[in-house]
Amino acid sequence: MEWLRPAGGAVGLLCLWLWSADMARAATPDDRAIANDHLTTGDVVTYGMGLNANRFSPLRQLNTDTVGRLAPQWSAELDDDRGQEAQPLVHDGVLYVITHKSTFAFDARNGEPLWRHDLSFEKRMFRVVCCGMVARGAVLYRGKLIRQTLDNRVLALDMKTGRELWSVQAADWQDGYTMTGAPLLANGVVIAGVAGGDMGIRGFLDGYDAQTGKKLWRFWTTAGPDDPGGQTWTGDTYLHGGGATWLPGSYDPKLDLVYWGIGNPGPWNATVRPGDNLYTDSVVALRPKTGERVWHYQYIPNDTFDFDGVNELIQTELEIDGRQRQVILNANRNGFFYVLDRATGELLRANRFVDTLNWATGIDPACGRPILSDTARAVLAGEQRVIWPSNIGGKNWGPASYNPHTGLVYLNGFELSMNYKLMSASWRRGMMYVAADFSFRLPEGGPPLGYLRAVDPLTGERVWQVPYDPPANGGTLSTGGDLVFTGLMTGELVAHDARSGERLWSHKTASGIIGPPITYELDGRQYVAVMSGVGGLLALYLPHPELARVPRGGSVTVFGLPQEQAR
Repeated sequence: MEWLRPAGGAVGLLCLWLWSADMARAATPDDRAIANDHLTTGDVVTYGMGLNANRFSPLRQLNTDTVGRLAPQWSAELDDDRGQEAQPLVHDGVLYVITHKSTFAFDARNGEPLWRHDLSFEKRMFRVVCCGMVARGAVLYRGKLIRQTLDNRVLALDMKTGRELWSVQAADWQDGYTMTGAPLLANGVVIAGVAGGDMGIRGFLDGYDAQTGKKLWRFWTTAGPDDPGGQTWTGDTYLHGGGATWLPGSYDPKLDLVYWGIGNPGPWNATVRPGDNLYTDSVVALRPKTGERVWHYQYIPNDTFDFDGVNELIQTELEIDGRQRQVILNANRNGFFYVLDRATGELLRANRFVDTLNWATGIDPACGRPILSDTARAVLAGEQRVIWPSNIGGKNWGPASYNPHTGLVYLNGFELSMNYKLMSASWRRGMMYVAADFSFRLPEGGPPLGYLRAVDPLTGERVWQVPYDPPANGGTLSTGGDLVFTGLMTGELVAHDARSGERLWSHKTASGIIGPPITYELDGRQYVAVMSGVGGLLALYLPHPELARVPRGGSVTVFGLPQEQAR
């Protein structure tokens, strides 16, 4: 760094000052740190390990040759026996984790507790939480850890002390709203979504100033009579039309567009709400500063199977029909894998990625709408049918990862059906509003319920797959070392060869893993961190005998190579 020499005179001193100022800014995650989170290896400051939601790290100290020596370095209990679905964050040698009721900061080198912040809730609130008392993550920005709470607050804590800096109430839990997701930071705006789509809510996304917590805008996900798309609802059905936003989206800084998946309409019985029901079961592209909708694509108009549309929206570049396209990849719960143009929302590909699917015969490439099967039409006519996939989905919420070196998406897939029949129901404030009867079918001695899958995004082809039963649902992490990590509900963190699928390593943690792992570099060593704690949707509703034997209790475990082998 020749220009740092004193002989450089005033110019050299100016460059030194600029370099020092840059280092000072790097001490707390700023806009550049957020934008480069997918490139930097020493920290993880966003959910998805980057605004592109790739969950890919270029780190390769851990690889197919060395991963067999991976071992726990430290672990910490989290004083919580609920499901742990959150993704850890790490910055400047500090590891941050959240549970539904607490936020923790640990020394990332040895697990020493640095601070803890606790939340308290009215016990009555827990009856409106549909699918487990969980939290999925946070974001680090300008000295703040920003998270959401079950009682619908968006909360900023001081990264150094855990002191509360600002708190904003977004919704009333008594109306059926909860916040279980992670916020997205886009162009200085905190964007937060809500759960409760099965409670008769009207879904929304909110934008807040990250520095002050001031509310900037609200985007309603069920279009009202005066909104574009309002004609797709009958009467006042939009007021209880679902459209939850409980998983975070992704953000393209160059296009300045936020992409967010919108949940299923409510109630599930589509016959009581004729129309396409925009913007449920859709992806919307919004301007982060204003909440303006730029485009949308609807996966399923008038969905009646609770297929949702909230799964992660992975950004990458692919060659399609001889042309490089900036795209979004979405492995949808409905069993189809979608490729959309990021700038326009144009449908480029939609292929099945599950073994069995009978609610539709395909996606019409001309209009992008599903072609309903005779089975689906029978359900709409009031008959009971077996539906593939179930409302758990061909892939549930556990986030997939994309490896740009292999060109494959790695996901936890499901092969599970449901007995399904539409019912009638009336909306009551704070009560379930489903209007359908369903039960899962567990085949005796049949194929496994789940697979870790490597999927070609352009064809839906399963390049390889490894069975897991009970199915995994914590999400995946892929790396430059040709590894894929995922957690199992029986407690193991496992590593597979990204190209062949061969299982290379596993270690059993204290409880089931239902949240996504991360990897990062600290002091020249690569680490993998994951939270444990069985619970969540599948533990509540999937009648699998193995799950009853998994110990409860939340913890975080950090893995690394032995120090002498990490160089």
